Amino acid sequence: MELIKLHGIEKTYQMGDISVPVLKGISLTIQQGELVALTGSSGSGKSTLMNILGCLDRPSAGEYWLDGVATSQLSTDERALLRNRKLGFVFQSFNLLARTSALENVAMPLSYTAEHLSDGEIKKRATEMLGRVGLADRLNHHPSQLSGGQQQRVAIARALINHPPVLFADEPTGNLDSRTSEEVLQMFERLNREDGITIIMVTHDPKVAAHARQIIRMDDGLIQNSAPASFPAQQPPGEPS
Repeated sequence: MELIKLHGIEKTYQMGDISVPVLKGISLTIQQGELVALTGSSGSGKSTLMNILGCLDRPSAGEYWLDGVATSQLSTDERALLRNRKLGFVFQSFNLLARTSALENVAMPLSYTAEHLSDGEIKKRATEMLGRVGLADRLNHHPSQLSGGQQQRVAIARALINHPPVLFADEPTGNLDSRTSEEVLQMFERLNREDGITIIMVTHDPKVAAHARQIIRMDDGLIQNSAPASFPAQQPPGEPS
């Protein structure tokens, strides 16, 4: 089932009198249940594309359909509602509230999108989600009492608390050591395999991209290659990874 469809997406920023094109006509389709890595060097446009896919920014031209909804025709409030219901986000820096417990951090999105739930039901759902990511014994710990990997697991649980069909992970292992990075990536694989969540990882690291089933490589605002991870896009000789 087609979950994400882009056609002719462009993004140009105005820097005074100068127009700076960042995306130059992106067309792609992502099926429901995919595990995708969006790769490319700094300045390739991958973060700008993620912001558009995540309904955090609007394209300058082109069309973006998310689960059949033409997002470019939505108002700011409608886009925010769609984002809260359909999308989850995990970032490199975790973005947890320092003085708030793991349970409260995870439950927070429900206060905006699940007014029909009682406090007890919200707590129950947040507790179950923390258990899902292996933190059932860390409910009342604050971020400062958790390792980097545990903080990222809290962030993943928070991103999934509304059961979104799409999870965006922006450099999700950038602040983690190699062993913890592998654990987090294996969790993404499990969530994708067992729960059918569509996961889109933005990364410059080929080791992270190798965990995806589809690798989309960007360069200079364009898609240069899209290939199954078992046959990854080849780098030109001498190009740094």
